[in-house]
Formats: sequence, C-alpha cells, structure tokens
Amino acid sequence: MENDVLYTSNRNKLKSIWLLPFTLIAVILGWAIANIGITIGMMVIVLPFVIAFVIVLFYKPRFGIYFFLVYCFLMPTLGKHIVGIQFGLGMDAILVLIVLSLLFNTTNRYRIRHLNNDLFWIAFVWFVITVLQIGNPERPSFEGWFYEMRSTTLYWILTVSTGYLLLNKKKDVNIFLNIIIILSLLGALYGVKQNILGPDAAEMRWLEAGAKVTHILFGKLRIFSYYPEAAQFGASQAQLSIMCFILAVGPYNKAKKLWYLIAAVIIFYGMLLSGTRGAMAALVGGGFTFLVLSKQIKMLILGSVIGLGFLGMLKYTTIGNGNAQIVRFRTSLDPEDASLQARLRNQKKLREFIKNKPFGAGVGTMGNWGTKYNADKFISTIPPDSMYVKIWGMYGIVGFIIWFGSMMYITGKCSGIIWKTRDPVLKNQLTSICAGATGILLCSYGNEVMNAMPSSAVIYFSWVIIWLSPRWDTPLPAGNSK
Repeated sequence: MENDVLYTSNRNKLKSIWLLPFTLIAVILGWAIANIGITIGMMVIVLPFVIAFVIVLFYKPRFGIYFFLVYCFLMPTLGKHIVGIQFGLGMDAILVLIVLSLLFNTTNRYRIRHLNNDLFWIAFVWFVITVLQIGNPERPSFEGWFYEMRSTTLYWILTVSTGYLLLNKKKDVNIFLNIIIILSLLGALYGVKQNILGPDAAEMRWLEAGAKVTHILFGKLRIFSYYPEAAQFGASQAQLSIMCFILAVGPYNKAKKLWYLIAAVIIFYGMLLSGTRGAMAALVGGGFTFLVLSKQIKMLILGSVIGLGFLGMLKYTTIGNGNAQIVRFRTSLDPEDASLQARLRNQKKLREFIKNKPFGAGVGTMGNWGTKYNADKFISTIPPDSMYVKIWGMYGIVGFIIWFGSMMYITGKCSGIIWKTRDPVLKNQLTSICAGATGILLCSYGNEVMNAMPSSAVIYFSWVIIWLSPRWDTPLPAGNSK
C-alpha cells in the first residue's frame, strides 16, 4: 500500500490541505500585529488558555474563586507591563463567569437559598443604594458612576455571594490563608528587589506618567511592588503581617509556627519599604482585635502596654531616625504634619459643599473617576484621601451612616462568631482573618484601601469565611445542650 503512487499522492495532498488555513492565519496575525499592535497577537495567544479556563471553571466553580484571588494580586502589575489591555475588567469577567458557572452547574450543590443571610443582604442593600444614586439630583456622569460602582459595590456583592456558595469546606480556610500569605510574601520579596535594583522599564514608565509625584518623596522611592501603588502595598503588607504574627502564636507544630513567623517578619519589612503611614492603623487595629478576642486579660494588658510603648517611642523619641521609613511612620503621629493639615482643609471644603446634600454629589464624582468623568463639578477637585471621606462625599451623610453602620455590624458579628468558636486551630485562624480585616477597615480612614485590589477581595472573602465558620466548629461535648 505504501508503494501505491495514488495512495502516497493523496496522503501528501491531504497533508498539504492544512497548509492553506495555517498560512492564512499566520498572514492575518502578522497583519494585525503590524497594524494594530502586539496586543492583538497576545490576545490570540492567550485565547486557548481562556477557553481552557472557562471549561475548567464550569466543571469546578471553586477553582474560579482561587483564580480570582490570585488575579487580584497580579492584575496591577500586568496593567503596568502590558499597555493597551484593560486588565481591571478581567476581574469583572472572572466574577461573571463564576456566577454563570453556578447557574449552569448540573450538580445542584449550589443553591440560591443559601444566600439568605445578613451578610449578603447588607451587600445587596448597598448595591441598591448605589444603583439609586444614578438619579442623584447633582446629575453625575453615568460613565463615572459605572466605573466607580465596580469597586464600591459590584465586587462586594459578587465576591460575597459567590464566596458564600463556594467556600463551603473547612479546607478552604487553609487554602485561602496559604494563597494570600504566599502572594504577600512574594510581594514583599519583589519589593526588596525593587528597593535594591530599582523599578524596571515598565514601572519607570508608570512613575513618569504621574505616579512619581506621590511615590518619590525627598529623593526616596516608596516601594509599590506588584501592587497598584505604595499605599495599597503598605496596607496589604501590614494586614498580612499582623495575620501571620497571630498565626505564629497559634496551636501548631514548631515548623508551622516558624513558617508563619518568618513570613510575618519579611512581610513587615515590605510594609516598611512602602513608606505608607496609614499602615500603622492595620497594625494597631489588628493587634488590638487579637488581644480582645484572645480572652486573656493578662495578654490584653501586656499587649496594650507594648503597643502604647511602641507608639510612645515613635512620638516622643528620635530612635530610628536614621531610617527613612521609620521617620515617615513617625510623622503619622504629628498633628501638625503638612499632609494631615491638607487633608483637614479638604474635608472642610467638602463639608461646606455637601452640607445641603444629604445624599451626596453622586457615585463617581470624587477621586480618579471624578476627575476623568465629572471634571465640570467642584467636588471632583477635592482629593478624598480616604475611603470614609469618599463615601461621605459621594453618598452624603445618609449614605455614610448606612455604610459605616454596616461596617460596624459586620465587624461586631465577626467578633461574636469568633468569641464563641471552640476549635482552637479554627479560632486562631479566624482571629487572624478578623484582625486583618479590621486593620484594613481602619487603614481606609487614611487612604482608599478597602476599595482597591487585592485588599478589597481579601476583606470580602474574610467576612464570608468567618460567617461560614460555625458549621466547621468542634461539636459540643455530649450532654451539653448549650
């Protein structure tokens, strides 16, 4: 058969048929890259991986949650290094795909009725309030509303709902902690590299585009690692540092305690490199939360003395003034600091502007999106400098009270759940998670931290895990009816 001329000829002819479409694809791809840019070529290369991801996601929806969490850490640096692609919209796409995978999942394991809990309804109410803000009397730009509402409410309600349905196993607590600790540790190491070798070409381009105004102070670079910017890097590192310190004193073997301690120290150093003064709130708030939830009066007193001693050292001494990062942290305790005074002046302007606007000036009127889409409005010229101030300006005093009340309720209930937890390992894990989330909430008073990635995703999933934790707790001893 092999010697048959017609057979050989037909076989070669069959093979040559495939040359035409592949040649055509190569020509089209080459033309697209030459005329549109390298971005289109990368999109074509990435497309098979996207298809594979969607297939896996529809079979294993839980995989989507973990992927989303990793993506939230790496997305900012992708945007700096690959120009022309809106990587931020990738978060929206992933969350929507997770929702679709849940709707079309044939196992019937994920039921909407499971979302009938107060954590979801709080997020839903805030989502409705944000939608109603489209009709704000100040008539803000719809484009500004759309982009702002994604970080203000969309990611909140989508992460809470998908997380509540998918993070339903006790092992998810360990996986969640491992992911955020490893990524934070790598972020700290990348920050050390950035501090020693300097930013790469793409990061320098980002700095020169305007970021150097806030990232190069007195000739010293504020390290931002692969995070959106230095403030987010510092706050996130502070959150994970205090979490790792809490885990290091948990009921684990020596090897695990050592792992957590090493991670805590390295991540703490990453926080110092950021030069973010607001990160101090995460350390203080997270540490105090741990001391209260530990239920040990002696530890609470000792920890409070040590904490107050540390703050006193920063405020009343000059110890460590040879280190630029410590000097910057020290200014956070100075009531006459120029940055603090500027923030107070901005808040005074805002107070005068919205005193007759109980529902604020509208979502998307402050911050980056306000400057871009609502430049004709006076409020867009007032830097928010804070998540709290931004909520106050956009939603008014009515919206701020609802939002702040929601934050206090969630924090209080998280603490109540942990207070009743009996499993010592689970209690330690939940305490670290709650302390980190509380720290980020406090950090958001000084910076827009809670509405930026990865802190936003971490804090929302933290709430979900604590809310779900009673189902994993150690059962009551036999005969105990409480």
